[in-house]
Amino acid sequence: MKYSIFFSTLLVFVIASCQNSPSKYIYNKGTVYGTTYTISYESPKGIDLHEEITKKLNEYNRMFSTFDRESTISKINNNEPVDLSKEFIVCYEKALEVSEITNGAFDITAGAMVNAWGFGPEEKKKMTQERVDSLIQITGYQKIKLENGRIIKENPNIKLDMNAIAKGYTSDLIGNFLAENGCKNYMVEIGGEVAAKGINERGKTWTIGISKPDETDIFETTGLQAKVKLTDHGMATSGNYRNFYIEDGKKYAHTIDPKTGYPVQHSVLSSTVIANDCMTADAYATAFMVLGLETSIEIDRKVPEIEVFFIYADEQGNNQVYMSDGFGEYIVD
Repeated sequence: MKYSIFFSTLLVFVIASCQNSPSKYIYNKGTVYGTTYTISYESPKGIDLHEEITKKLNEYNRMFSTFDRESTISKINNNEPVDLSKEFIVCYEKALEVSEITNGAFDITAGAMVNAWGFGPEEKKKMTQERVDSLIQITGYQKIKLENGRIIKENPNIKLDMNAIAKGYTSDLIGNFLAENGCKNYMVEIGGEVAAKGINERGKTWTIGISKPDETDIFETTGLQAKVKLTDHGMATSGNYRNFYIEDGKKYAHTIDPKTGYPVQHSVLSSTVIANDCMTADAYATAFMVLGLETSIEIDRKVPEIEVFFIYADEQGNNQVYMSDGFGEYIVD
């Protein structure tokens, strides 16, 4: 009888201990979409959610990665039947929304261009004006539509590339997953695209750095241009100073202008956008790299839900900064 009472008391103690496990901050890292991710979150019961996060990331990779032959986007590109998930449709619709506002500077139908220039899963092509002209004919967000749960392409050779929005969207989705598991404080960063909520382990607002653009820094140890306080928002940075190659003495950056078919060549070195969600920030950051400084400023002023921070080279080749009025509220002094 004494043993029975002791066992019951022990069981109650164990259950109570489990229920009252202290919360703690967990740190996870890994790779997805060919880049790295870092995730920090306050787990209410101190449980490490990395295994479940990894499953989620693999699931999204199977939707958006053009390097995965069996992904949703690859099947669309190869004109194979595929069921579109709710998440894929949300990302697709946001992409077309930003395409409309930026007059096609952001365009997920530029996949064939991205591939041809050597920044996609296919072998780089020998680029001529004739080839560029042919690629322009199968590029244009107006040439695709969503109909009865399927992507309808005007031309079967059109290829989608959602890399410039998927990383930001995936940061949002992982953030949502953490919130669903009771995490009120988290920071999700995938390839530089960040979704943040609440506070960090020190009880402070999350601080995110904006790197100084330096294409000679192959080890990515460049200093910071600015530090940003970020919570309950998403932030994305796009730049051409690391993902590029040199051919015949000329630099070719990974950001392709869908209108001209060529890698962009202008003074903007880095484009950072803060928005309510990282998906939106990611898409606009890319669009502004295509548009250049003046047009990007014009569009920013017409889109009240975003704030921008541009690093650009002046006529003397010196780096300068432009930021919207609202962005200053996020800068760490």
